[in-house]
Amino acid sequence: MPSRIRRDFLRAAGAGALAAAGPARAQEAYPSRALKLVVPFPPGALTDLLGRAVAERLGRGLGQTVVVENRPGAGTLVGAEQVAKSPPDGYTLLISTSSTFGISPALYKPAPIDPLRDFQPVSLMGTVNFFLVASTSFPARNFREMVDLVRANPGKYNYASVGNGSAHQLFMEDLKRRLNLDVQHVPYKGTPAAFQDLIPGKVQIMFADATIAVPNIQAGKVQVYGTSAAKQNSMIAAVPPVAQFVPGFDWQAWQGVSVPAATPAPIVARLSAEMQKFQQTAEFRELLGKFGMEPWPPITPAEFAALVKAELPRWAEAVRVSGAKVD
Repeated sequence: MPSRIRRDFLRAAGAGALAAAGPARAQEAYPSRALKLVVPFPPGALTDLLGRAVAERLGRGLGQTVVVENRPGAGTLVGAEQVAKSPPDGYTLLISTSSTFGISPALYKPAPIDPLRDFQPVSLMGTVNFFLVASTSFPARNFREMVDLVRANPGKYNYASVGNGSAHQLFMEDLKRRLNLDVQHVPYKGTPAAFQDLIPGKVQIMFADATIAVPNIQAGKVQVYGTSAAKQNSMIAAVPPVAQFVPGFDWQAWQGVSVPAATPAPIVARLSAEMQKFQQTAEFRELLGKFGMEPWPPITPAEFAALVKAELPRWAEAVRVSGAKVD
């Protein structure tokens, strides 16, 4: 875990553990029927693939079917609001992401959910590293050449994102601010559409998630300058972190599972235990790698809740300084 959030989340984790302690009330056998896992993204998206993988394995562990329901919209807040308003009985779960519990509440005002008030995080599954890539027709061949070229041609070049307020935009705007770069934003409806223009050079640069970036880098269709996370990535080890050139630059998106806030502690513990079982298998870790995700070591619900609390203001500040507005 990045050192910048470890101390905050350990302090909050201890407080959360104390709050969760107490006499357990008698509960009916859980689970006694099918569960629903709400995925706030459309079918086929990375988060949908993760959700279906989690649903299959969690269902096996619980001995019940876990049905995936896709509820995209409003930067993932449509699905999140549905779960927040569901009975807190352990039968409705949410694939929660750094967009849901970080970016979108800062973009949509008033936000229909409060990540800290309305949810109990259960298990963090993994992170998504982003790669700073460029068209092969773009003359810069490494990060320093890219910075020099953009500085020498203010306003000439464009960068792509998957929409206003997306992680793709926030990461680039943070880089622009730190290095005083003048490069123009061009939003697209999804990464595939952005890559259709990036590859031939209609736009020059973008931060792209590993799911689509890695195969295109390996195929030689785009060139790569660095990764958004400060840690060395495990997918293409030769690619340096942007932080090697810009100290303090450290961004990655995360994905996990949460339930409504008042869900009884024994149910949260049961769900967490079942998820930790398959999270530790080589098969699940390899599957996440195929999705372009890096597995996260199993942590407790209190630790996950502390991470959300520590990260929330950082995402909100990134939205604020970027000037991003909802499409």
